[in-house]
Amino acid sequence: AHIVFLVSKDPLNYEADKTIPLFADMLNKGYGFKVTVLLSEGKHGNARFKGIDAIKDADLLVVFCRRLALPFEQMDKIKAYLRSGKPLIGLRTANHGFSVWDEVTDGYEGWWGFVPDILGCENRGYEPEELGTVVEVIPESATNPILKGVDATDWKSKGQVYKVNQLVDSKTTTLLRGHPRGVEATQPIAWTRLTAHKSRVFYTSLGYPDDFKVEPYRKLLINAIHWALEMEIK
Repeated sequence: AHIVFLVSKDPLNYEADKTIPLFADMLNKGYGFKVTVLLSEGKHGNARFKGIDAIKDADLLVVFCRRLALPFEQMDKIKAYLRSGKPLIGLRTANHGFSVWDEVTDGYEGWWGFVPDILGCENRGYEPEELGTVVEVIPESATNPILKGVDATDWKSKGQVYKVNQLVDSKTTTLLRGHPRGVEATQPIAWTRLTAHKSRVFYTSLGYPDDFKVEPYRKLLINAIHWALEMEIK
């Protein structure tokens, strides 16, 4: 299977341009996936992905980019991929992946609908960074295959909690919730859903640089990739 990652090289994108190539290498060597990592070029209002045609033969698209406007024809390729019902995984900043505040250059466009229509949520800000995230499994989802072998005991992320309550799609299956240290109220931090075109979607707001160093996070992503591709989770 061929996995394509869209990653923005952006000082506020949690070093995804460093963590994702390493993770992709592990997916290739450890699991035999063909992996293409595309790094964005340009600014928020006029970004582009060189080699985006790789999406055409992708079996899975993974989005870890923030606030990018793309050329019309590039955004069309992403939308066509999703219209075909192929799966998508969104990581952390994908919840404002194409939500552009900057002035958009002529011939480029953002896609605010990506977050509610594809990920099934809204971006409602975030909790204080210094409080991190205490990760908990949703009890009803404990037997979900994506959580197989994911040990959430004492799992704490240095990344702050993204606020998404309530999810736009009431049919989502929430797998993990998180709360800042010392705060009781939780937010969904990992879930799955189906889009209107029947794409399997997995999103997690985890994805801080240090998250990639811990076994439960890596296992969560590997399981989610297998689920998205309708492959057996071992």
